[in-house]
Amino acid sequence: SMSDPVSERLGLPDPLIAVVGATDTPGKYGGVIYRDLKGKGYRVVAVNPGRTTVDGDQVYRSIADLPEQPDIVNIVVPPRSTMRVLEDAATIEDVAVWIQPGAADQAVRDRVADLGIPALIDACIMIRTRTRL
Repeated sequence: SMSDPVSERLGLPDPLIAVVGATDTPGKYGGVIYRDLKGKGYRVVAVNPGRTTVDGDQVYRSIADLPEQPDIVNIVVPPRSTMRVLEDAATIEDVAVWIQPGAADQAVRDRVADLGIPALIDACIMIRTRTRL
């Protein structure tokens, strides 16, 4: 269902989705998701400390560096990196995190609970989104 507080944000007028782990490396989910959301008409911003551009777009080193506060932080990195992203996300008021399959382990789940951030864990954002008209 779409009744959780994270995917509900997809219904905002023009939500900004930060894709952490966005990349141009072929076959990597971060790149697949970034291009999928962009192609559907969502506003996306790429976060990856190892790249300067993704799909021709500017990339930011961390979500703390974004010029505009994201509504959803979609995390597509290994669990150890997810932990660092959560610490940044915790400093942003009214943010939700969407943790892709493979990006969470038990430590991540425990930290999300400790921080009290609205989170959707092990769900794929590509499945929940549709083309924006």
